[in-house]
Amino acid sequence: MATAREIMTSPSAWIEADATVADAAQLMSDESFGLLPICDGEGHLQGVITDRDIIVKVVAEGLDPATTPVSDLADQGEVVTIGADDPVEAAIDTMKRYSVRRLPVIDGRDLVGMVSQADIARALPDAKVGDLLGTISSAPPNN
Repeated sequence: MATAREIMTSPSAWIEADATVADAAQLMSDESFGLLPICDGEGHLQGVITDRDIIVKVVAEGLDPATTPVSDLADQGEVVTIGADDPVEAAIDTMKRYSVRRLPVIDGRDLVGMVSQADIARALPDAKVGDLLGTISSAPPNN
């Protein structure tokens, strides 16, 4: 069985916790990301921000994206992740359990990549992909 490391997309970008929501939105637009990891200066994962977070928690609330730090929007509590050497089946189970479409991949505390539904679709048989998509699509959006 393949591991998360073998199917992940290596991150080309992440944002530091003290950056603004406007900075995150620009980076997400430039890179066509729907989710952006938030890391400290050493690449240790601190949280994530999604395009939906920006709309619901900033724009809809009338906050200023140019002055609101991304740390204010980071998921509260522990970020749902997958270990780099965990099997793809564990990634599927985690995505289904938490109704998420993307998982940061960590090696210790270091962010090393992201696993998305598309990464899983490329790596697994259609039946497993269909089950994952069905479960996540029927749940309310998280990321």
